[in-house]
Amino acid sequence: MAVNSTRHCVVLGFDNPRILGPGFDLLQATGHEVVGHQDFDAVEAAPDLARCSALVVGLQPVDADLLGRAPNCRVVTRLGVGYENVDLEAAAARGVRVTYCPDYGVHEVSTHAITMMLAMARNLDSLLAASRAGKWTRSAMGSIDRLQDQVLGVLGFGRIGRETAAKARGLGMRVLAHDPAIADERIAEQGIEAAGFDDVIRRSDYISLHLPLAPETRHLIDARALSRMKPSARIINTARGGVVDEDALLAAIREGRIAGAALDVLHTEPPPADHPLLHEPNVIVTPHAAWYSEGAKNDLFARCAEDVIRVLAGEEPLYPLNTV
Repeated sequence: MAVNSTRHCVVLGFDNPRILGPGFDLLQATGHEVVGHQDFDAVEAAPDLARCSALVVGLQPVDADLLGRAPNCRVVTRLGVGYENVDLEAAAARGVRVTYCPDYGVHEVSTHAITMMLAMARNLDSLLAASRAGKWTRSAMGSIDRLQDQVLGVLGFGRIGRETAAKARGLGMRVLAHDPAIADERIAEQGIEAAGFDDVIRRSDYISLHLPLAPETRHLIDARALSRMKPSARIINTARGGVVDEDALLAAIREGRIAGAALDVLHTEPPPADHPLLHEPNVIVTPHAAWYSEGAKNDLFARCAEDVIRVLAGEEPLYPLNTV
């Protein structure tokens, strides 16, 4: 990785730029200035946007308007895997490279998905509540099935989907997978049964979502899909909230048409305190934390900073999303 002698301003989408940890250190070590602004619309952000050469963003929208306020920007880096908040066409039209980090939290997210599945499979919430209430009995567990007799369906067979499938196989489960972008033969090479979307929906006891949010995946799990699931089936979503129609999901659970769900992502984040899914007995919700471990965080911040440094030095990024 080359070091460019030119000093550039890098605007980070957090108030405290040092939150970038090893990424902050790398950018400073290569001579760049790092400033932080959580709100890019704030008055005090305008001068830094006007002079910046790079934007490092979380979930802030990066559209033509923002890029117009950052006329010297050469690279936008999305801290994470999903990039639906970045307008790739608007960036390309201005000659701005866009990068992301698709591989920093593969083990964390897949482990979180499996953890959620196991919590539901063993009725962990009910057992914890019983023991805390002094009820030393397994009766709170209800009637459950042996995990090895059940099927996990994986929708989306990228890095995280593959790892989730492998971990489920290690637990002795049968695993189905569907991904229209990946040939059935490649799925079968992993020892996983390739299946159509309808087959995964119909045959699975658990369905784990590992899809990007795009027009074709928004509300992929809708009322129609939910109506074809087993009454005992459960949804696991560690991808993006918009992949699931939350109203349809809530209705299906309350009406007993599916057994429950485990969600690390929601349409609106953070959700309002009275969001019904937060208080539904057969739903587990975690606060978009599946990606996290100290190692994953440090990898994410360092890799994103490295790609900023590459682009500003005239090199190709390791994780490009567009060409200019």
